[in-house]
Amino acid sequence: MKIYFLFLFLSIFLVFCDSKPIKQEQIRITFPMNDSLYIVQNYEKIESYVPMRDGIKLFTQIYFPKDTSKTFPILFKRTPYGIFPYGKNQFPLMLGSNPYLLHEKYIFVFQDVRGRFMSEGEFVDVRPLKKNSPSDVQIDESTDAYDTIEWLLKNVKNNNGKVGMYGNSYAGFYALMAAIDGHLALKVIVPQCPVSDWFFEDFHHNGAFFLCHFLDFHQYMGQKREGLTKNWVAPLFEIPEDKPYEFFLNEVGALSNVDKKFYKNKIAFWKDITNHPNYDDFWKNRSLIPNLKSIKAAVMTVGGFFDAENLYSPTNVYEAIEKNNPNITNILVIGPWFHGGFYRSDGLSLGKMKFGKESTSIFYLKEVETPFLNHFLKDKPLNFASVPEILLFETGKNQWRYFDSWIPKNISQKKLFLGKNHSLNFDSIKNVGQFDEFISDPNNPVPYTEYKNIHISREYMAENQDFVSQRKDVLTYETEILQEDLTFAGKINVDLFISTSQSDADWVVKIIDVFPDTVSDSELRNYKMLVRSEVFRSRFRNSLEKPEPLIPNQTTEIKFNLQDVLHTFSRGHKISVQIQSTWFPLVDRNPQKYIENIYLARDKDFTKATHRVYFSKNSPSYVTVNILKN
Repeated sequence: MKIYFLFLFLSIFLVFCDSKPIKQEQIRITFPMNDSLYIVQNYEKIESYVPMRDGIKLFTQIYFPKDTSKTFPILFKRTPYGIFPYGKNQFPLMLGSNPYLLHEKYIFVFQDVRGRFMSEGEFVDVRPLKKNSPSDVQIDESTDAYDTIEWLLKNVKNNNGKVGMYGNSYAGFYALMAAIDGHLALKVIVPQCPVSDWFFEDFHHNGAFFLCHFLDFHQYMGQKREGLTKNWVAPLFEIPEDKPYEFFLNEVGALSNVDKKFYKNKIAFWKDITNHPNYDDFWKNRSLIPNLKSIKAAVMTVGGFFDAENLYSPTNVYEAIEKNNPNITNILVIGPWFHGGFYRSDGLSLGKMKFGKESTSIFYLKEVETPFLNHFLKDKPLNFASVPEILLFETGKNQWRYFDSWIPKNISQKKLFLGKNHSLNFDSIKNVGQFDEFISDPNNPVPYTEYKNIHISREYMAENQDFVSQRKDVLTYETEILQEDLTFAGKINVDLFISTSQSDADWVVKIIDVFPDTVSDSELRNYKMLVRSEVFRSRFRNSLEKPEPLIPNQTTEIKFNLQDVLHTFSRGHKISVQIQSTWFPLVDRNPQKYIENIYLARDKDFTKATHRVYFSKNSPSYVTVNILKN
């Protein structure tokens, strides 16, 4: 695909090859996230109710430049999280998430989505498109965006007739929905870490429930409001900050306790989850991925390689749009960020891992997002005639790289085989032995982090995994010391032969970069950096729609994917794979005996099981990786 796109790099050196590293040492800018005085001096604010086609009115804030000598494009964000501060004389510290756009002068529009805060109507989590709903449904998030854009064009003075939409997480979902059969004035969208399919991200991963992420979040998000409001609802319960692991294990216990102990019949979406434990039409109708068609706007999908919430969506959204809308501008940007880290942090580090000396967030906001939006909304000229459409940050080497496609063309697939004595190697001939086994006890689950977090931890995505290495219910395999750099690019495929003494089991597989004790940073000596990880629930091995139990003590093949990476394991490091069956309280505990609806499991249903991972000639276990040829 040909893309015409502007990058105004400041003293940036480009190395042109099939994949292009970018050095950014000369970008030295303070991260300005508080421009409240500038906003007051240069913008006016109005608040209005915008009518939808079914008569419901949505609360909308409009900030427009005081300069009336020219017209400006509209930047529009729809969100369920509130558009604070409310009141026409109340101004925020920042308009949107990009301070450079503020100074470029746009008309900034923010809207409470249907049923949230000050907007009328009923809120529906990840509301399906009309075509996926009963025939009498006349609205969806796409029509609400369309109707709002139509109203804005007619009622907001000094607009230039062009609209862009953006947003992180849930707001990214609304930006994508707006583009499906979107308004002709919608010229560009920038969905950032967008919600796309809640069976594979956020609250589920391959059907396994992400407990600590959902439980606290939805006591706020899921409560029904009492009329229009400018405030969040009051919490239903508190999670002790000093003992979150113990709280989820002993106080919450089985998922069947959640409603009676904590939600008190006040969280409608919890009932939806418990009534739909499998990938049925409830989830399929809410998936954006197969519906990303009839898009005319340019799209830049943004993600973070350390996003603990929506890592699934960026590459899958990009690929679906690329397949279904071949004639539009469609690019992908992924940085070394946690969820929304490109504007919530400077992007220099995560936990103990550092990503260079210059801000990756400033690089993205100033040199990527701003010129991209300026081109499609302000007709600003382009510096380059044709630019590759993939911009990713390579961890390990700490550099930005261009690619013409994702997955890159210059890769070779290799298998890393598990072997005896906890070895890991690329040579199947060395793969002799039978199996390793461990006892999995759901009443003593493996913690997912060594730190205390009542919410999902940002840092766990790159955390040192040494803290579980000595547990008997964690299997660890390691390569010899690498003699050359190895760069993994794309998804990692897991193929395990397993058995269990019970009838169900979860499998957590981690890819780890083992640092030597000779690195200059003392904090990283012998550090076991988590590069990528994922959980898979055995019941879904043959079908996400029709789960089935394991046959006790029968060898069974389990296949699943780990999400995309672009990471270099440096010479002198080792590659490690860890396998375990619990990951708590990130993931709910599997009772380990098959229960048709796991959300109805009782405390007494949880039982120990002996799990085996095989690496014999007839049952080889391995992970398949894409090695980038430099």
